[in-house]
Amino acid sequence: MTTTMNRVRAARGAKVEQQRPVPKAAWALWAGIIFSLLFTGLIWGLSGRLAQIPHLPDRGAAWYYWQLPQRTFWGEVTAWGFYLAHQVAIWGLIYQAQRYKLAYTTGLHRLNLAALGVNALFVLLHLLQTHLWYDGLAQNVSIFSSQWSVILMLVVILMMENPRRGLFFGQKAPLGKRAVDFVRKYHGYLFSWAIIYTFWYHPMEATSGHLIGFFYTLLLMLQGSLFFTRSHLNKWWTFSLEALVLAHGTLVALMNANNLWPMFGFGFAGILVVTQLHGLGLPRWLRGLVLALYASAALWIYSLRGLGQIHQITWIPLTEYAVVFMLAGLISLGIWLAQHWSTKRRTTE
Repeated sequence: MTTTMNRVRAARGAKVEQQRPVPKAAWALWAGIIFSLLFTGLIWGLSGRLAQIPHLPDRGAAWYYWQLPQRTFWGEVTAWGFYLAHQVAIWGLIYQAQRYKLAYTTGLHRLNLAALGVNALFVLLHLLQTHLWYDGLAQNVSIFSSQWSVILMLVVILMMENPRRGLFFGQKAPLGKRAVDFVRKYHGYLFSWAIIYTFWYHPMEATSGHLIGFFYTLLLMLQGSLFFTRSHLNKWWTFSLEALVLAHGTLVALMNANNLWPMFGFGFAGILVVTQLHGLGLPRWLRGLVLALYASAALWIYSLRGLGQIHQITWIPLTEYAVVFMLAGLISLGIWLAQHWSTKRRTTE
């Protein structure tokens, strides 16, 4: 009876969605991009107010510099409180969208409008929170947790897109259909966590790295808000979001002057050439030309730095591809164990 009632509610919700007149999702996409640009400019314009914030000396790669020397009660309460409220609100909207079994349309569902509004509200709250209490989540968790949340998101994207564009030069990897179907169904929860967690990890500082990072994060929130719309599936838009990791990672490495920018630049570009480029329907000759340009640029840069270091360009791709197979295996094992346990329980009852 409960299952039947839930299906009736879902059908009613979907029917209401289909009857409601809505604006085009493409308009919301472009408006969101403009908003992201303008808001990034606002972060930069207000940055002078943060110039007097004290910081402890930099302690290396494992240390996050942009935090107060001492924790404050309101800094921690507002950072974690706003983060959790933001996270739960978006998870709730994703759950409702799946419960109503929304269809992919060119227009916006009312839940898309709600998601856009929720994200815009918490973006404004984060700016206010930074200027009043400054600290983000960095006071309590490691910088590596923020970095790996994004890496995990990128890995899951590679898994999800494997049936469409393959993993290696257009060739599909044997990742297991059940594992891929699982991440396709539940990726919204993981992606929203990775994005919102990273968003609240950092105060809204205006270093070049922060500005690029916040702009990128705002675009990812925009993408997440457009669930169950055709714009969410637009291959050029999603490719642009993946390619921005290349620009962000390389520029941050250059700004930090850690001499590892080629590792990030050619590492992320390697994934682009090997995998991401093959989902755009480009002619083979053009993909071959991009590959040749990539190889030539890598040889030229490392001929200046020492060809013995050229192995650095494989570190990021090999790490991501290895995690793809590991994650696919773990998910497949988890699904098998769950089904085995369920079957065992039914036979013993």
